Amino acid sequence: MIQKVALITGSSKGIGKATAVRLAEAGYDIVINYARSKKGALETAEQVEALGRKALVVKANVGDVSKIKDMFLQIEQEFGRLDVFVNNAASGVQRPAMELEESHWDWTLNINSKALLFCAQEAAKLMEKNGGGKIVSISSLGSIRYLENYTAVGVSKAALEALTRYLAVELAPKNIIVNAVSGGAVDTEALKHFPNREEMLREAAEKTPAGKMVEIEDIVNCVMFLISGDSSMIRGQTIIVDGGISLLV
Repeated sequence: MIQKVALITGSSKGIGKATAVRLAEAGYDIVINYARSKKGALETAEQVEALGRKALVVKANVGDVSKIKDMFLQIEQEFGRLDVFVNNAASGVQRPAMELEESHWDWTLNINSKALLFCAQEAAKLMEKNGGGKIVSISSLGSIRYLENYTAVGVSKAALEALTRYLAVELAPKNIIVNAVSGGAVDTEALKHFPNREEMLREAAEKTPAGKMVEIEDIVNCVMFLISGDSSMIRGQTIIVDGGISLLV
């Protein structure tokens, strides 16, 4: 039996960690990527290994192309293949547009947008060796609507969604399927960096038509659908998982 392998960037916590565990439950060996939280990455690895799957932990800032290449070299040496790439790692400076500095812009765009392109290039090389694969990125509603203090991140996520469409077309001949999942407000570690976090959570809880906030598992469920065989004719799409809140704007 062929043992499949999945890479989840930013999988030391939050959506990335939950996705890594779900993929391990589905039978994948897991590549756990982190930039800062080694403790969290090792905790994810423990959960993966407790499920009887292999875990490779790789420290790499995915905003740096040289670090991306090093990470994929480790994946090739350890597993010799890659079947699923979940582009989850994200960062960004939360400031109004008029207060953004060049360093803020570069940092945010590098990790949230550039990383997808250069990780996808390396992932595709491994995926085409075994007949194809799936790439799923995590986006957010700030890509299509105004969110306070979200200029740099929102633009970076819009670029990610556009790149998803281009990659879906160009990688289709290699049998690599590319999509994205855009979530509404989810109370993850990342949301703690938002100056208006409490207001966002309150609005999401009160206004979401579904009657409750989006949870991490809701995002992971959509990711799992997009890497399944049931979604093979969905290409280049960004699926919004927000309980309907974006319909009200």
